Amino acid sequence: MRIPRLLLSTAAALTIATSAFAGDQYVDPTGYAVSGYDVVAYFDLKQAPVGQPQPAAVPGNKDITATYNGATFAFSSQENKAKFEANPEAYVPQYDGHCAYGVSKGGKVPGNPNLWRIVDDKLYLNITKNVVTFWEEDVPGNITLAQNNWVSIEPKAASSKPIPQFSSSAPVN
Repeated sequence: MRIPRLLLSTAAALTIATSAFAGDQYVDPTGYAVSGYDVVAYFDLKQAPVGQPQPAAVPGNKDITATYNGATFAFSSQENKAKFEANPEAYVPQYDGHCAYGVSKGGKVPGNPNLWRIVDDKLYLNITKNVVTFWEEDVPGNITLAQNNWVSIEPKAASSKPIPQFSSSAPVN
């Protein structure tokens, strides 16, 4: 089947336009995405069952960084940095590091790097322990809601709010 050239040009223009309006990654006062924690390291941690606290995030090193989506990410090893640079989309948190439950409810609030869950090989962050409880009541349903909301939320500016009851000890060194 041959696709008309005009259709291909239109599709390319829409892809470029969508990328141009992508929202910013959440960056807290550390100056780093995900508060300076290593996004690749999450995928090596043993995930706790729903309803149980997750293991603590792994601090990145301020001397091992990469830039993606206008933000600096820190890594705990050169190996993790290389994995990230080879495929950043596989590791960045969903919704540009904003709270997944907040997005499911139609808002853009920061995500706490210690309140995380990996679902279908995607990293999701939430803002507070109470929010995690709501998020985990229906993770698939909340992801569906968030995905539907994200289309209109993503182009908006990143949250400038601090993460409640959280201070980052990352990155290290």
